[in-house]
Amino acid sequence: MSAHNSIAPGVAPRALFPKGPSFTLENLSSKDFIVKDFIESLSESAITSSRRSNTDAEFDPKPLIRSFEHALSRLGELSDDQSTRETELLTAVRRAELQHSQTLETLGKKLDSTVDNFQSLDTDLNSVTDSNSSKGGNAALRIGEKLEEYDRQARRAKDAAFLVQCWTDVSQGGVLTSLEEVRRQGDGDAKVRCAVIARQLMRLSQRLDPESWAQTNGARRKSGVKEVNGHRRGFNTREAIEKFLETLEKDLLKQFDDFYRRQNLEGMRECATVLHDFNGGSNVIGLFVNQHQFFIDRNQLITEEVASDSETWARLADPDATPPGVEPSLQNLIDEVKDVAQEESGIIKRAFPFYELVLNRFLQRVFQQSIQQRLEMVLDKANAVSSLAFLRSLQAARSCIVTLIEELKDHGLTERPDPISPQTALALDQQLDDLFVPYLLGSSYIDRERKSLDELYSSILFRFTIFHDRRKKLPTTFMGSLAKQGSEMLASAKDAYLERLDSADLTPEQKSMLLRIARVKETDSGKKQDVELTEEDGNLSVANSMRMIKWLAEGVGRGLELNGGGETPKDVAALLNLLLSKMGQIYVETALDAANDFAASQEVTKTEPDLSYLPNLRSAIRIKQLMIRSINTLLVPLATSNLTVRREMEKARDSSLHRMDEKINSAIQKTIDVILSWLSKLLAAQKKLDYRPRDGALDRGHAWLESLQTSTCSAICAFLTKAHNQISQTLTGEHLEAFLTELGIGVRSTLLDHFKKFQVNFTGALSVQEDIKRYTDLLRAWPTTASFRLSLDVLPEIGNIFVVKPEALKDRLRTGALSALLLDDVRPYIMRRDDLGSVGMTTVLNSLQG
Repeated sequence: MSAHNSIAPGVAPRALFPKGPSFTLENLSSKDFIVKDFIESLSESAITSSRRSNTDAEFDPKPLIRSFEHALSRLGELSDDQSTRETELLTAVRRAELQHSQTLETLGKKLDSTVDNFQSLDTDLNSVTDSNSSKGGNAALRIGEKLEEYDRQARRAKDAAFLVQCWTDVSQGGVLTSLEEVRRQGDGDAKVRCAVIARQLMRLSQRLDPESWAQTNGARRKSGVKEVNGHRRGFNTREAIEKFLETLEKDLLKQFDDFYRRQNLEGMRECATVLHDFNGGSNVIGLFVNQHQFFIDRNQLITEEVASDSETWARLADPDATPPGVEPSLQNLIDEVKDVAQEESGIIKRAFPFYELVLNRFLQRVFQQSIQQRLEMVLDKANAVSSLAFLRSLQAARSCIVTLIEELKDHGLTERPDPISPQTALALDQQLDDLFVPYLLGSSYIDRERKSLDELYSSILFRFTIFHDRRKKLPTTFMGSLAKQGSEMLASAKDAYLERLDSADLTPEQKSMLLRIARVKETDSGKKQDVELTEEDGNLSVANSMRMIKWLAEGVGRGLELNGGGETPKDVAALLNLLLSKMGQIYVETALDAANDFAASQEVTKTEPDLSYLPNLRSAIRIKQLMIRSINTLLVPLATSNLTVRREMEKARDSSLHRMDEKINSAIQKTIDVILSWLSKLLAAQKKLDYRPRDGALDRGHAWLESLQTSTCSAICAFLTKAHNQISQTLTGEHLEAFLTELGIGVRSTLLDHFKKFQVNFTGALSVQEDIKRYTDLLRAWPTTASFRLSLDVLPEIGNIFVVKPEALKDRLRTGALSALLLDDVRPYIMRRDDLGSVGMTTVLNSLQG
């Protein structure tokens, strides 16, 4: 048995002469070592089993002492061994540290030397070479350039040798054996090299074998062999090279097609690279685009009819309805184009090295074939419905396509997530312009817009023009000559509209829409002169005018969206002329001419004048204000960029508004004349005895006193009140005040002249005072100027001239409102007093003359 067995599992069996426990340094350094367990094991090894079994035996400490002494001795040996080992390790560590320091010092010196050498080399390369030194940056550059030049010359020599070999093959054997071997290698670089060499051979053929490019005298071909005058001259090199190029191109295209069908993008890219270097890539781009599933599916659907929802097309043609938006089939196509373009852009970028060119060609095919064909179908259908439907469809389509292009730009396409490239953005903008150029070029758009508005305006004014065309004209008078030009234009507009309705190029849908706006039944369209009209058809309608301005505003907005640019001033000038012609001259001025004619006829009427034309004046004023506001805010500002056009527009506007103002003022003046004329007729009916009743009148008592107001005064007050009410509904504000002031001045003057004509006695003076009081109260109730209301004070004083006694008349004339009048102005009233021959009146007259 070993004397140094471990005690970890247990203490070894005791010998005849037992020894102390044996343990090593590993036992003490173990993770499971516990001092208590170690002491217990020493104790148990010292006690024999007989002693452990015999509990009554006397305790013997000697075994324990021997065991502990042995353990202490062993521990001392282990401590000495550990100290020796520690000393050896410390010595090795010091030796290693010294060696490490020496190594670091050596490496530092080498690093410093390397840095110095690098800096020296960098200085030499960047410094200017001295004339006596061969070192420096320029020398290094020259060496590098020479090496590159030698390499290029070596490659060029190899290529030249191979080119000569190929030329020898094709010129002497009619075949390109060496080039075919390179082509059969199959990789992209080899095919690119084949294409380059084939082009070089083609140029050699042009220079060295011109007979292959042009037939000379007596030259002919037989099976690719040239013969001139019966002598064999070698093979047709041009034909052989072109045949090889065709074979190479077909192989590449076939290979590209196979990769395309298998969606092998890397293979497609390799073939596309070769074909691009070969002939610019036009064939491979055409192959990719033509076989795209989008175009195959769209070619099958190109005959799909445009949606024929009658309600939708009716809304599109109705100028008062909100447009329904873009046609559904066109909208679906645009949505599909957006999805396809965004999806295919990623594939194109991975499959083509020249992806931007391919994407532009793809987008060009999409816009010029699919979108353009569908757009033409939609616009043809819209044009068959009405001009307005065409314009609205054009606007909706362009707005939708503009949105498509903006979304594609935001997406980035091949550059996603980066912004789209400027070339692709420019190509998209160009496609948009190309789509709509046929409809916006020159004056084509504004002509359509004018045609649409002209049709709508003529339709809404149709019944108005028919009514006034039938209106009986005045005989040759001043007013008749003023209205002659307007009447001729009115008849011309009516005839043009009737011809338009009867024209063959007007579709049933267009005709039905125009008749609906004109409020004419289909059955009446063949007999326009028999259309049933009412008085309302001949009156101005502010609502219809607002509809016309709304249609104009829609057209202007559409023009800015579709055709905004340098032609905008001319376009809005054309729309202004249409507005002034239709709404200004044919509509408002015709109604004003009718009002003037009617007012002139009332001046000679024998009955109470009819002022029913005044509402038309009110409508004319409101419509004129609407026109001014719309012209100044909607049309004129858009011509700011062209001062000449703007001046012409302002001149046309001012001229038209001036004519309307003149006719409005003429009608208003005629109204005043009509009222004053009828007032004069009523006053002329005043009885002589109204202000000079018999002496027995007072004997009738209250019955006579209650009827102091004359019947003439009652009739005049009733007429003036009625006229005032009608005028107040026509004019407002300052215009009403000016009108009533001028009318009041006329009434006042007429009344003053009227009272100079009647002999008045004392009893009749009471009636004069009552009549004057009614006239004055009536005129004071009108909204007139302050100066006019002050001038009315003279009327009651005129009445007092007939009432006061002779002795008080002199003081009356020198005070109050009469003091401002001259004696000659007052004398006619004094002379009408019935007591003029009395002593008192004679005294008064003598004193006044004195």
